[in-house]
Amino acid sequence: MDNIIIYLIYVFVFIIGSIVGLLLSYKKYTEPFVRKNIDLAALILALVGWFITINYSLIEPLIPYYYTITFGIFLIAMVIGMRPGYGRFETVIGFAVAGIIWIIRMVLI
Repeated sequence: MDNIIIYLIYVFVFIIGSIVGLLLSYKKYTEPFVRKNIDLAALILALVGWFITINYSLIEPLIPYYYTITFGIFLIAMVIGMRPGYGRFETVIGFAVAGIIWIIRMVLI
């Protein structure tokens, strides 16, 4: 597949994921950002999204990399695109956990 087409798909999927995340978060949270707790569903989406985006080579023997990265970007965009204030802690936690797994994998292999 041509890299330019893949990058365009990534951008398109990020935009769609952001819109879906915004719509879902406006249905779930009716008030402005007042809660300081972590949303479990958004945390799971962020963890899975960042894991398969950064560590796609672990899944690559089963699924081509552009499928896993595309799905991961969609999940990340859903969390990043949430209503203002929501999803930021989940995004940071997901990125940190995926980054630590990536570093451990690079050191051990």
